[in-house]
Amino acid sequence: MPKANIKVNINDIGGSIAKQDERYIVKDNQFGNKLVLSSTLLEPNMSTSGHFHNGQEEVYFFVSGEGEMELNSDRFKVGPGDVVNIEDGVFHRVFNTQSNQQLYFVCVFDGGVSARENHEQKDNA
Repeated sequence: MPKANIKVNINDIGGSIAKQDERYIVKDNQFGNKLVLSSTLLEPNMSTSGHFHNGQEEVYFFVSGEGEMELNSDRFKVGPGDVVNIEDGVFHRVFNTQSNQQLYFVCVFDGGVSARENHEQKDNA
């Protein structure tokens, strides 16, 4: 049997609620020494806060629902099975473009102290 936090199900990554408001529920699960596995359940017609990280890359895995991803000035459709690499310093935001369905995605990032200090929110949208 694997140790805790070596294997989780993508539909429920465990962890604890890191952020919650009318837009979304974000859960973070420390996954190893530095990695964080984070899930977001984004409500219909809502978006995440646009932000970027200096010195940090992220990978988003879209599990259910449909929406759009913004990377700098590019905006494109995302849905189940899509994987998006977010390079160091790239502004990013996710939009749930559906009016009656939640959008669920999982993200992996380096959760070290330096990465948290370099998280910059560009706007409050």
